Amino acid sequence: MFTQSWRSGFLAEKMAAPGPGEYFNVGSHVSCLTCLGQRLQGEVLAFDYQSKMLTLKCPAASGKPNLHDVVLINLAYVSEVDIITDRTETPPPLASLNVNKLATRARMEKEDKLSQAYAISAGVSVDGQQLFLTIHKTIKDCRWQEKNIIVMDDVVVSPPYQVDNCKGKEGSALSHVRKIVEKHFRDVESQKSLPRPQAQQTQKDASTLSS
Repeated sequence: MFTQSWRSGFLAEKMAAPGPGEYFNVGSHVSCLTCLGQRLQGEVLAFDYQSKMLTLKCPAASGKPNLHDVVLINLAYVSEVDIITDRTETPPPLASLNVNKLATRARMEKEDKLSQAYAISAGVSVDGQQLFLTIHKTIKDCRWQEKNIIVMDDVVVSPPYQVDNCKGKEGSALSHVRKIVEKHFRDVESQKSLPRPQAQQTQKDASTLSS
């Protein structure tokens, strides 16, 4: 294992041709110690020598074995880099990207953030914001109208956002929304009965599954 230690600011200032330990091949496994004392370890996905930006694929913080975190590291703020395994052969070609799918996902994420911002600015309660997110996971066609949640233009959920506050034409849509609302608040109550560390872990797992 090759170990390279850096003085603060050394990488940002040195712009000459890369020497031993100053260039990281795609596919290599490295471990970095940041100036904040955080240890990051993973596979090199990309490295830009001029900007000293290193991209690593690391194990997911959620602990899920089928997921990974992609971390961008500015080596100007790294005090130590350990090259665990160095890959010298040509890396495999990059997988093709579905640009349309990425654009759609970016648009939906933007719409979600704008919706959350609107709810906060409109003075919607935390219970209302959380319920909206729960409904939106199942039914994408939902939006805010002042402090009311409009679902599929058929159902209105008004404050304080309980089952009795779900109004609309009797039918499958209203019944479905009422079931979502009922389950949401049942889950909220069950979370309150759990010890705090366990409740936080359950919330974290639920958030990971929905992302």
